[in-house]
Amino acid sequence: MMAAILVREKPRRNREDDGDPATVSERCGVCGGMEQTLLSHHTRTPRLSSAGSESVEEMENGEREREEPVRCLPDQRRGMVTNGHWPWSGSRARDTSLLVGLVLVLLQTVKVDCRAPKEPYYGREIGQLTNFGHGIKGHVFAVDESTLFVKGFAYDGNAPDAFFWVGNSPRPSPEGYIIPYPEEYSGREPPVLQQHNNTDIILKLPMGKRIRDIRWLSVWCRRFTVDFGEIFIPPGLDVPKPRVLPEFKRLAHGLRSSNISILDAKTFYIPNLHYDGAGPDAYFWVGNGSEPNIMGTKVPNEIGSLEPLRGYQGEDIEIQLPGNLTVYDIDWLAVWCVEYRHNFGHVYIPKDLDVPPALGQTKIATTTTTSTVITQATSKPANVNCKELLRGKLNVMWEVMDEYIVIELVGRIDEEQYMAFGISGSHGHPQMIGADVVVAFYDRRQRRFRAEDYYMSSLSQCDGKLGVCPDERIGGKNDVEILSGDRSHGVTRIKYRRLLQTNEAVNDRAYPLDRQISVIAAIGPLNSREEANAHSHTGTEVTVDDVQIDFASKNDHTCTDALDSFRYEDGPQPWAALTILGEKTITARIGPTGGKRGYSPITGHPSWGIAWFMNDLLIPEIYVERGQTYTFVVEGGDDTAQPAKYHPLYITSSSEGGYGQLTDAQKRRETVYAGVEYDSEGNAYPTAAGRYCEWKHKTIDRSADIATFEEYKKTLHLSCDDPNGQPAYLNWTVTDETPDLVYYQCFTHRNLGWKIHVVNPGETSKISGSHGLYGSKGTGSTLLYALLLLTLAPWWFAQLQQVLPRGF
Repeated sequence: MMAAILVREKPRRNREDDGDPATVSERCGVCGGMEQTLLSHHTRTPRLSSAGSESVEEMENGEREREEPVRCLPDQRRGMVTNGHWPWSGSRARDTSLLVGLVLVLLQTVKVDCRAPKEPYYGREIGQLTNFGHGIKGHVFAVDESTLFVKGFAYDGNAPDAFFWVGNSPRPSPEGYIIPYPEEYSGREPPVLQQHNNTDIILKLPMGKRIRDIRWLSVWCRRFTVDFGEIFIPPGLDVPKPRVLPEFKRLAHGLRSSNISILDAKTFYIPNLHYDGAGPDAYFWVGNGSEPNIMGTKVPNEIGSLEPLRGYQGEDIEIQLPGNLTVYDIDWLAVWCVEYRHNFGHVYIPKDLDVPPALGQTKIATTTTTSTVITQATSKPANVNCKELLRGKLNVMWEVMDEYIVIELVGRIDEEQYMAFGISGSHGHPQMIGADVVVAFYDRRQRRFRAEDYYMSSLSQCDGKLGVCPDERIGGKNDVEILSGDRSHGVTRIKYRRLLQTNEAVNDRAYPLDRQISVIAAIGPLNSREEANAHSHTGTEVTVDDVQIDFASKNDHTCTDALDSFRYEDGPQPWAALTILGEKTITARIGPTGGKRGYSPITGHPSWGIAWFMNDLLIPEIYVERGQTYTFVVEGGDDTAQPAKYHPLYITSSSEGGYGQLTDAQKRRETVYAGVEYDSEGNAYPTAAGRYCEWKHKTIDRSADIATFEEYKKTLHLSCDDPNGQPAYLNWTVTDETPDLVYYQCFTHRNLGWKIHVVNPGETSKISGSHGLYGSKGTGSTLLYALLLLTLAPWWFAQLQQVLPRGF
């Protein structure tokens, strides 16, 4: 009787991220991969007795076989092959078939488990430094897009002005720039390179540079322009990159997050984490298997504690795997309750990872914007210039050092906000147009503090040519060099420097030292490009008075409060969401966002000061039916020369919009349903851009003091630039294939619109029955009011009969 072949394989999960078998032999090698997998997961092929079951002796032999390497070919030492045949077979053809089947099963196992890079792993190998003098040695690796690792670096330290030096010229030359080592240093310039003997060194490229931006690394003497040692970066080097995973699966206790990232082989970045904290014994938990289980390992929280998890309310955190554990060793990350063995939610770890090694380059930075820690105001320091720009929110400190101005901004801002400071566009009053400012913030994606040079050509979001734009985006240069950044207790500190006089006459203005000069400052939200969006104009987030500074002054310290002595205040209640139901014609105009009660709290997206008013309602959710045609009467502006007044409407799958700003690759990921056509060369252009009409404040923005949008609207008035101008018309027939949720947005700018709910024919009337009183001023609500009056009429008539005089 033919005995069956039993192969115990690691449980497989049905997931799209399983590895590709075509890449197995390249990544691990077939033999070594099978050997490593079989040993690590105790997979074996037991021999069976004629009765079809293992004997005790054979089982014990099988256990011993687990400890021996399993070869690619059958091993005669263990009696698995006799005279070229398997012991249970009498046919060579059958032997061959069984052997092929066994190999295929083993390869499938390799596909599941063979993923860890060869240890020790330092990233993508570049090569050895060439020595031209001073005993230069070192093996160079690319850790990630902006980090180099030099293994076993040696240098005698005898040169007077040597640095790690990189550049983009054909060979090392004075045209390069310094990579500071150590990365953290005090003083105006990085220290010269000291003696090293077999030192492992991490080098972070400065000023946002990437490895793709450089051609070489050198140990360079700046004073004598001498190259002591060098290595060239291969063109198109594919460096390890962080990997973005889905969000936590939502199973219990309100656990949810945004997409989770693996930053390096030990570090997870979990943004927008929510968890109610009610689990009695819950932890971050990692392990193996198709689902989270009790055979896992606790992972310390963002502050390194193994205490049960507290509650999280939209916080961004980082956690690191303990000990020698790496992401290549685990199948999932979960929030797990140990006491009740309950999985609150998890995310799977793909098999095809190629993430940066964990060499210490990823520094955990814990942040919170809701801290209630109170500290005492600091005493006035000596020899420090400090001026309060926004009461309780933003201070600036400065110092002139040779040809540079060194500036430190201290702001009580949220993590998704920026703080901006610079020279006003006009002396004597705060003017944004023509202003030269620096926008400083913490980049949550790149996990670093940034300071970007901006120029303001118009009061609008940057469209790549005009608006509030980074210099680099409009053909200029970022002349700002960031020096340090820190965030604690809800207060962000960013120090940077720039030349007093740069070589950019158009985008940059000089900092004079012979007189006072007007400055401006603001804080506001960042958009999805990590660029500045519009701030509010209430006077609390932008300078409204003329603030002047003499940058040559000494000990000009007029700051009165330490910003961390203020408690973070919760914002006011957002307004209720508005709806449009059963309307076939909808007007689209521009209006204010409603501050902390309107666009941002309703949508969760940052705004830049204006939003769509549909049927004169602030970003209502619109309900449309499949098979019906809807007309949008668009009055968002048609003057392409004025970006602040050019807002064509379109219907899209994107919750942000701004199709005209996207790259070709980004456009391919977005579906447009109406409002965009294409020319003969395939370039997209909008079709619905009419005259400009805007709801404006009669006086100032009073949204913070008004509880409802209906009352707020009474503080606005409608203004159209050209009374004789014509609107544009966007006609949209909703097809059967249109998804349930799309968006109305602006073609040229992001974050102006909101949701369109697409329902089947006849369903709008059902929705009106429950929401009509809160919808637009349509027939649904009018009918309900009429029915209410008819119902109450007999009762009112009886009451009047009792109180009116007889004979009335």
